Amino acid sequence: MATALRPLRALGRAAPGPAGRPGPRSRRLHLTAPSNDAVVISGRKLARQIRQEARHEVEQWVAAGNKRPHLSVVLVGENPASHSYVLNKTKAAADVGISSETILKPASITEEELLDLISRLNHDANVDGLLVQLPLPEHIDERRICNAVTPDKDVDGFHVLNVGRMCLDQDSMLPATPWGVWEIIKRTGIPTLGKNVVVAGRSKNVGMPIAMLLHTDGRHERPGGDATVTISHRYTPKEQLKQHTIRADIVVAAAGIPNLITADMIKEGAAVIDVGITRVQDPVTAKPRLVGDVDFEGVKKKASYITPVPGGVGPMTVAMLMKNTIIAAKKLLQPKELKALTA
Repeated sequence: MATALRPLRALGRAAPGPAGRPGPRSRRLHLTAPSNDAVVISGRKLARQIRQEARHEVEQWVAAGNKRPHLSVVLVGENPASHSYVLNKTKAAADVGISSETILKPASITEEELLDLISRLNHDANVDGLLVQLPLPEHIDERRICNAVTPDKDVDGFHVLNVGRMCLDQDSMLPATPWGVWEIIKRTGIPTLGKNVVVAGRSKNVGMPIAMLLHTDGRHERPGGDATVTISHRYTPKEQLKQHTIRADIVVAAAGIPNLITADMIKEGAAVIDVGITRVQDPVTAKPRLVGDVDFEGVKKKASYITPVPGGVGPMTVAMLMKNTIIAAKKLLQPKELKALTA
């Protein structure tokens, strides 16, 4: 299996260099900062770089006589944010040469009807990647739906088998947002070996996978960051959270709480990755705007690196989804347990 998966590692992971730093593919790119402020990492520019890599890979794949990768997205209900996210995904797919379709279903769809649709898409040989946009209506069990998507088409990386393999440091479909955070850190050249990291947020789709990627062994099948990781959550008192973040070399904020991380909580020179995204009303213009979990203006005066919201992790999430779709099309993840489940 190790030989078969070499192309997968080449697709999105740099080999570690000396002292655990990212290898040759990691470049200090897409960074801007006025004097004395943190370097602002442009997720948009990094995502364009990754999409260019994906486009080249698709072109080579199709030129070799293979079918063009195809992504199917199931969108349930009328949630405006979900519709916006799905539109971004299908636009990115077109940009890199992946064909895609969006299957719209009403919020009134039953769980069994949705499961039937997923089963048909699982067995459709034309469909390489399949995702069901979350959140789903309350009457539908999201975990049951995520586990219904066949693991080797699960480009969200939410199937329990993919989650389990990730936790065991084995090759799997990585959830796109955590993988995007990992790529930001690696490609920016932020060292993780032996560093203290705080992940604020323990969600199963974002916080937990980010912590797994950062703390696991860099020598394993799916290499990790070899960092010492602390996870906080809704029951972590703010003062206790500060005790952890003030010592952290890297802070990843993924709690969905605006201004959770403030300048007094960050040590000089820390790297701050803001995954949070909340729509709030601007007090000046009264118009809605997006904010993260980090007080950007305050924290950037102390941090060494910082990601903005919007324009940071969000574009990377979409880019990594394209990478996962290519992995699915190439059928690079076909260990025995996946074959047994999909036979």
